[in-house]
Amino acid sequence: MNQQPVTTPRKPTTRKPTTSGFTLVELLVVIAIIGVLVGLLLPAVQAAREAARRMSCSNNFKQIGLGMHNYHSAYNQLPINMTGTDAAATGNGADQNNMVLSWLVGLTPFVEQQALWEQISNGVDSEGDQYQPMGPSPWFAGFSPWASDIPSFRCPSDPGVGLPALGRTNYAACLGDNPRMSHDGGKNRSGFYDWSGTAAWPGWNAENDAWARTTSDLSQVPAWVRGSNRGMFWNRHSTKFRDTLDGLSNTIAAGEIATSLGQKELIADMANSVHYSSLFTPSKCTDLADPTRPQYFPASQSVLNGSSRERGYRWADGRHPFASVHTVLPPNGASCITSGGDGGQGISTIGSRHQGGAHVLMGDGAVKFITDSIEAGNQDADPVQNGEMSPYGLWGALGSRASREVISEEF
Repeated sequence: MNQQPVTTPRKPTTRKPTTSGFTLVELLVVIAIIGVLVGLLLPAVQAAREAARRMSCSNNFKQIGLGMHNYHSAYNQLPINMTGTDAAATGNGADQNNMVLSWLVGLTPFVEQQALWEQISNGVDSEGDQYQPMGPSPWFAGFSPWASDIPSFRCPSDPGVGLPALGRTNYAACLGDNPRMSHDGGKNRSGFYDWSGTAAWPGWNAENDAWARTTSDLSQVPAWVRGSNRGMFWNRHSTKFRDTLDGLSNTIAAGEIATSLGQKELIADMANSVHYSSLFTPSKCTDLADPTRPQYFPASQSVLNGSSRERGYRWADGRHPFASVHTVLPPNGASCITSGGDGGQGISTIGSRHQGGAHVLMGDGAVKFITDSIEAGNQDADPVQNGEMSPYGLWGALGSRASREVISEEF
């Protein structure tokens, strides 16, 4: 009889419970990898965001161009830059607007700002305050339309916000390639032709040289005044598409500007109280930059500032610092103005917060991005005024409306 072997039951073994997770070393490795990836991807994300902002900026400009064409269809002329009501009556900026209203004011009903236009045209703001029709001078912060930031007039790439600015703008009318007499188009703020050194001018009076010339007859304007204002816009004058003999697709109607951040930046501030000769030798304006920091003016250089007088700080003001530009110095170059301050003569240069260039609006409504390296001719040359070819190369040619310059290259 076979006996089965006796087996002793095994004592059950107890296992220690296991826990899942990362060790400290593994966690540090993962964090390091994430940091590297973020470092690699962040520039790409920022570039994508700037590309989107740049596209939005271009779209805003296209809407302004469409509004400009609709305005021309309605009134058979372009909106006038620096227009408005007569300053000679009272001298009080609350009762009139010094004939300095910008081209953007007339465009408001054509860029879906009808409600704002009604406040301006009636002289009654959103708080019910009563002013004269077309409002007070554009530096009156109490008139709410002047203090309004209009999205269509702002480039998303420009970070400038808040006081002391009123409503900012990044889009400015192009006055051409000659800064001489372009600040008022030859007309004083009462609408009459007025300048120094013309004793034979009709109405001239030695005792009151500044205000006695009372003619408003354009046919009597000296040729150099007419010839100096070569852009698609001529301050205090009406211009039409038919005046653009060089072709709408070859002529810049408006350009982008960067608003001031109060940092004396070359692209966003305007050198103040410069010598008058700087207007006739553009390189002298460029020479004002700090040689050690060429993107800034030096600390010793006065720039236009105080209250709302800085670059782009008043969308409703058509003067050089605020809403008009020249094609003299290439994009993102310096801007400078004479001792007349925001009412003086100067070179107002196109610029932006985009990398490497700025947008321009062509007369046909197209928006193009112009690089800083565009061919800009001889920057030591005086501007021309009698129909000659622009001394500022392709850039100057794009700014003149009727010099019959052939543009054969892509820009």
